[in-house]
Amino acid sequence: MKKNIGFRQFDKVLFFAPLGIFLIGFLSIYSASFQSRQALGETLAMRQVIWMGIGVLLVFLVVRVDYFRLQDLAWPCYAASVLLLILVLFMPARLGAHRWIGLGGFNFQPSEIAKLSVILVLANFFSRNRVEYLPKERLVIPFLVVAAPFFLVLKEPDLGTALSLLPILFSMLYLWGFRAKVMLWMGLAAALVSPVLFLFLKEYQKARLLVFVNPNADPLGAGYTIIQSKIAIGSGGVFGKGFMSGPQNQLHFIPERHTDFIFAVVAEEGGLVASLIVLALFWLIVHRGYRIAAQIPDRLGSQLACGVTTMLAVQVIVNIGMTMGLFPVVGVPLPLVSYGGTSVVMTMLAIGLLLNLKIHRPLF
Repeated sequence: MKKNIGFRQFDKVLFFAPLGIFLIGFLSIYSASFQSRQALGETLAMRQVIWMGIGVLLVFLVVRVDYFRLQDLAWPCYAASVLLLILVLFMPARLGAHRWIGLGGFNFQPSEIAKLSVILVLANFFSRNRVEYLPKERLVIPFLVVAAPFFLVLKEPDLGTALSLLPILFSMLYLWGFRAKVMLWMGLAAALVSPVLFLFLKEYQKARLLVFVNPNADPLGAGYTIIQSKIAIGSGGVFGKGFMSGPQNQLHFIPERHTDFIFAVVAEEGGLVASLIVLALFWLIVHRGYRIAAQIPDRLGSQLACGVTTMLAVQVIVNIGMTMGLFPVVGVPLPLVSYGGTSVVMTMLAIGLLLNLKIHRPLF
C-alpha cells in the first residue's frame, strides 16, 4: 500500500469555499453587531477574524499529519471532551444555560469539541471492527459512545447540538454496514416516544416546539424571533436591501441576529443572490466531503470523511431551516457565518481533516 502525500492533491476548492463563506459571515456579523463610534478592532467581526486566523493555522498543521495517527488520539480526546462537558455544568449560567467555559477573556463551548471527538472514536471503532463479525452485545458500543455526550449536552441545555449527534451516528452506522431496516425501526421508536420526552423539556424548549407548529400562537413571545426572521428573509428580495441597510437587522427586530439567526441578515441585506452563494459554497464543501468518503479505500478515512461532512451538512440544514420556519428553533449556529470562536475553529479543523484525508489517502 502506497501513501498519496503529494500536496498537488490539496483541494483548493475545499479550502477557498470556507473562506468565501467566512467573508460573507464577517460582513453580516459586522452589520448585525455594529455600534456607533466603535473602532473596527473592537467589533465582534474582528474577534471572528482572530478565531478564523487560528482556524486557518490549524488547517495547515492538520494536513501535515497522517490521519492514521489520529487513532491513538481518539479515546483521549473523547475522554477530555466528556470531562469538559461535565465541567461546563458547574460554570455560571449565561442566558439560562451552562454552555461556555471562560478562558483568558475568551469563552469556548465544549459541545463543539465533543462532536469531533465522537466522530474520531466512532471512526476508530468502525475501522477496527466489522459489523458482520461483531458479537451482538458489542453492537451497543457506538450508541454508548454517543449517549454520554448526548445527555451531557442535553443537560446544559442544548437540544440542537445534542440532536445533531444522531445523524452523525446513523450516517456512520450506515456506511459501516449496519442494517438500514434496524435504523428505520429505531427512528420509528424514537418518534413514538417523543411525546413522552416532550414532558421532560425545559419550558422555553416546549414553547419553541409549539410555536414551530403555529408561530402566531405567541407572536410577541416564543414566536417573535421566527416571525421577524421570516419577514427579514422575505423582504430581501433578489438583490437585498444593501450592506447595513436591512430594517429588520438595523432596527434590532431580530434577536440573536449575529449568532443563530445570522442567515436572516444575509438574506435581508444580500437578498436571494447572497443566500444562493452561501448555499452553493456549502454544497461544494458537502459534495467534496462525501466524494472524499467514497474515494478513500480504507475504512478509517471513509468513516472520518462521512462523519465530518454529515456534521457540517446537518448544521447548515438545521440552521437555515430554523431561520425560515422549516424547523423548530434549537440554537444551532451556521458554520463560519454565525459569530462564535469555538464553532469557527472546530469547523476549520473539520475542513483541515477533510483536506488531510484527500492528501494522505492510501493508493492500492
